[in-house]
Parts: sequence; structure tokens; C-alpha cells
Amino acid sequence: MDHPLPWAGPSVNRLFPSSAGQGVEQDLLGALDLGTNNCRLMIAAQTAGGFRVVDSFTRTVRLGEGLHHTGRLSDEAMGRTMEALKICAERLERRQVGMFRAVATEACRRASNGPAFIKRARVEAGFDIHIISGREEATLAVESCANLIHNQRFGLPRGRALLFDIGGGSTEIAWIRTDAASQTSSLIGYLSLPVGVVTLAEQFGPIQNLTPARYRDMVEHTRNFLHEFESVHRIRSEIRRNHVRLIGTSGTVTTLASLILNLPRYARAAVDGSLLPASSARLAMRKLQEMGLANIEAHPCIGPDRAPFVLPGCAIFEAIHDIWPMQDIIVADRGLRDGMILRMLRKTSSVSRRPVRSAHTQQAPSTPNLMQATGL
Repeated sequence: MDHPLPWAGPSVNRLFPSSAGQGVEQDLLGALDLGTNNCRLMIAAQTAGGFRVVDSFTRTVRLGEGLHHTGRLSDEAMGRTMEALKICAERLERRQVGMFRAVATEACRRASNGPAFIKRARVEAGFDIHIISGREEATLAVESCANLIHNQRFGLPRGRALLFDIGGGSTEIAWIRTDAASQTSSLIGYLSLPVGVVTLAEQFGPIQNLTPARYRDMVEHTRNFLHEFESVHRIRSEIRRNHVRLIGTSGTVTTLASLILNLPRYARAAVDGSLLPASSARLAMRKLQEMGLANIEAHPCIGPDRAPFVLPGCAIFEAIHDIWPMQDIIVADRGLRDGMILRMLRKTSSVSRRPVRSAHTQQAPSTPNLMQATGL
């Protein structure tokens, strides 16, 4: 990326004591992504080609539950989230992580008591969480997917890429210029939609009684936020010239890929880096609408925690693809944590002057051999 945004301030890099001389793994890096629906932690160690994940933790905390109606984080949601943050703090301390970054996204950006909750997290869990902008959220998503953007397994190089990240409280769209020769990417423009799977579920719920008409209303509601971005950047004309790669990084696209691949249970190695034909994705979305909430909850690749947000995610995906129709979507099971780890690796490599490849070409996390998801 050109002009990567700086962090909002110094994080508590050394809150957890240094592991020097204690016989544990050295130079571990930690990244925490506090979203509207999930709290996610990743602990990684540097390798010659990027990094490997040492430990990870994900919990559905529903921090943004009720936010659409009240404008505030509820006491119950903050309590659930604080429990998860304390578990993350224990894991970081146990692993003796040397460098750590934590970010919060749309729920804390939007809530009137978001900053107060961040202060509470500092006191009770013991580390700083920075509320980042939609632009930085998009930038981190792009950094995490850099090796997919440039990967020749997906065909000839393209001069542009369009990346979307469907979150709980917002959806980030990144319009990217790519340079195959230098293996670099730069952000041309970004859009942070105030539309996510949680906000749509609350606005158009209850999901268990979602009718085809209300589903179409969700799609149209989301589409309305995209027209201006298209009119400014003329992405459709670049698509017609076959100059664009479309990359989806969210639970929605990874779920669709797992269904189309007919996996007995979710497997990241099979999903991350797969190629999802749009026709198959559309078919899978229609099948999910027909299944009903109870059957979605029972699906081994989804489960009850994620089930209420699957169809709202599909509506967002469908709106994006309506505006920017492409034949295939590259699926990325990676996100802000990966981008933060890569950014920290770049920083530590610069300080130590070790010959580590650019973050744009690092193989992190690992990508499988190209697997094309085929029809259901």
C-alpha cells in the first residue's frame, strides 16, 4: 500500500512481560480485532515467508446488539465483550507476547459510549484498543489480502482490484490500483457503508420470519449506498475491460464457499484462496433463503451463533455483485488481524534491518492450491 495510515497512538506493546530468558517462544506478535459481532485474537510468530499462527481465539460477543435502535452499547453486550477481552489478556500474558495491537471498528465508532467502553477495557482487561476509521479498516483488509491480489494462480495480472469486507456494523469497499511488476497495491478510493449483518438483521428483522420481499428490501437498501461510489470511480467499465479482480473477505463469502464446496465442516485451508463462481454463489444464496433459520442453525459450517446473520450478509453480497457483476470472486478467510500482524512484521523488519521480503509478497497466512468452488 502507498501511504499506510499510522496507528492512532502507542499501544501497550510491553504490557505483557518480555519472554527473554524464560524458555518460551520469542518474538511473538498479537493482534486483536473487536468488531460489532465478534472479538478475535491472533498470536503469531515470524517465519521466513511471513508468519505462522501460534494461537487464536474467536468469540461471538454481539457488542453492537441493539445499537441500531439506541445509539449505545448495552450493559449486557459490554459485559459479554469484557469477559472475552479478559480471556484474550490471559492468552497474551501466557504466551508472553512482545508486540501487540488492538483495534475496534464500527460498533465503537458509532456508539455514543464507545470511547467510555474503550477506557473501561484499559482498566479491566489491561490493554489499549484503538478505534480505527473506516479507511484504516479498509487499508488493513487490503494488506491482509495482498498476496491474493497479486497471485498468478488466478490468471493474468489485472491493473485493478475491488475488495469488500462485510462486517457486523459496516461494510468496507476498497478500490485498488495494482502493479504486478513491483507486487504493490495502492488505495484509489474506499467506501465505508453503515450497513453490516447485525445492523441489517436489527433493521429488517426478525430474521426467523424473513420474507422474500424483506430480503429484496435489504438488497435494495444496501445498493443505494453504492451508486455514488460507482459513479465516481466507473468500476463497471473496468470490469467490462476485464481489468478487475473481485475479492471478498468476510464470514458471508467464506460461508458460501464452504457450502458450495460441500464441506462436512468448515475448513479454512479449503476456503481461503478458493475461487467462487458468481452463478454458484447466487444459487447458494437462494438455497439458504429456502432453508429457514432452524436449518441454517443446524448446518455444520454455520451454527446457531452465526445463523441469524447469514441472510443479511447474503443481501449485502448480492447488492455488491448487482452493482459490480463479475464472473468469479476470490475468497479470503483473513482480515484485520492478518493485516496488523503483517504491518508489525514490516515494522520490526525495518528496525532490525533483516532481509525480510515486503509485506506485500509475504505468504501469510498460508494459501492453498487453487480450488474452484463448483455448483451445489
